[in-house]
Amino acid sequence: MRIDLNADVGEGRSGAVGHPAGDAGIMACITSANVACGFHAGDPGVMRATVALAREHGVAVGAHPGFPDLEGFGRRALQVSPRDVEDFVVYQVGALAAIAAAQGVRLQHVKPHGALFNMAVRDAALADAVARATAVIDRALMLFGLPESELVAAGARAGLRTAREGFADRAYQADGTLVPRSQPGAVIHDPALVVQRAVRMVREGVVEAVDGSRVALAIDTLCVHGDTPGAAELAAQIRGALTDAGVVVKAVGSA
Repeated sequence: MRIDLNADVGEGRSGAVGHPAGDAGIMACITSANVACGFHAGDPGVMRATVALAREHGVAVGAHPGFPDLEGFGRRALQVSPRDVEDFVVYQVGALAAIAAAQGVRLQHVKPHGALFNMAVRDAALADAVARATAVIDRALMLFGLPESELVAAGARAGLRTAREGFADRAYQADGTLVPRSQPGAVIHDPALVVQRAVRMVREGVVEAVDGSRVALAIDTLCVHGDTPGAAELAAQIRGALTDAGVVVKAVGSA
């Protein structure tokens, strides 16, 4: 049994305290990095430094494109067309792919950020736009999405490899989608509970929803949010617990 452990990183701005050095702790624990591409967070300098940090730690690099919404950190649902989304994603993934290539790194995957991710999970047209944009950049790229979501289905339609993603520190609804961040309890802050849920997701393929029901959840990669307080220590605890449970923690695109 194996799992990929990913985190959203590079979400600062050049000159800001803690970036990219703030990602160093979590980078030592994960196997795949979702690098912000400048629209919701990050900038060219942070992107370059974050790719270098991932390369130094042997972590696979992926693009984390979001809405052009620095003020709202890409978490506000914008009214956009599929054409807009395709343009946004091509622009961002293409930029990171070039920055990575300059350092001898090839991108492994694409994972939409925030509201773009949540909207594409349910909206087939937006999901297809993300998948088309990903395929235009590199058909070898893998597309991350919730299990049984429109994102995963769109990736398959576009001929892309896909990875089903679970979230260690987020609450789930009974339909297998994430509880919106606008609702209380959407983010789980108890480290022991997060670790317990992570191991159960991977070992048993289930997660407990907010209504107490058991939701089947077959996943290939598990996310720890890099902007969660204590994220590095939490990632280390999750990785240790998974290893102790006999799970191999390895990048999803590796052999």
